[in-house]
Amino acid sequence: MLYPGYGDGEVEVVDQGAGYLGRSRDCPKNIPPFRSRFENDGLYRGRDCGKTDVAFVVEGRVQSLLQTERLMLNVMQRMSGIATMTHRYVKKLEGLHTRILDTRKTTPGMRMLEKEAVKIGGGVNHRIGLFDMILLKDNHVDFAGGIENAISRCHDYLKAKGKDLKIEIEVRNLDELKEVMRVGGVDRIMLDNFSPELTKEAVKIVGGKYEIESSGGITFDTIRDYAESGVDFVSVGALTHSVKGLDMSFKAC
Repeated sequence: MLYPGYGDGEVEVVDQGAGYLGRSRDCPKNIPPFRSRFENDGLYRGRDCGKTDVAFVVEGRVQSLLQTERLMLNVMQRMSGIATMTHRYVKKLEGLHTRILDTRKTTPGMRMLEKEAVKIGGGVNHRIGLFDMILLKDNHVDFAGGIENAISRCHDYLKAKGKDLKIEIEVRNLDELKEVMRVGGVDRIMLDNFSPELTKEAVKIVGGKYEIESSGGITFDTIRDYAESGVDFVSVGALTHSVKGLDMSFKAC
């Protein structure tokens, strides 16, 4: 054999590019038969890291280390890329009350890890699935025959099922927003593809009665304009669907 497969070995996970470290609380502590020694056991909370920084050291059987190398790096690089991008967006909104939300536009099978990475970067998780919050989007409204019908049927469903879930509704223009204000019965209003100017007008109409979320077509360059309009949240799908992983390596030491 090229190496003592059942002997012990030690490796360092090293950052190859500057970014924001995103490590799960459970990686790699719960991957037997590894024994982890972290340079800073608070790293899962996120921190800025530079090139050649050692994220953590992992001890275990050499064969196990080599078999798990790619999986561990793939997860760490992906999570750190998400945490890095989220942290950039959060820093962009410093001094404002607006929070950065993620979406359900996640990698199949990776949602919980990717949403944890968003939290590490300072963002806030939106709903995890279809079970923990109701979001009435444009298609729901159209199929239900209008905003009032959609909200009414939603409350009928919650009552019939004995569920207590928050309700968010998407609006596409000020007329729909005014209809929601007339009907009521929601917790949050999503302004879909509104301009910053239109968003300011919408915030005045809502008058603090409901939480407001901006969504759709918002970029890093424009996000502060939306936040300064007075919305409570801005959702950014790009945090998980368009992120670049942070470069890392797995080196024997």
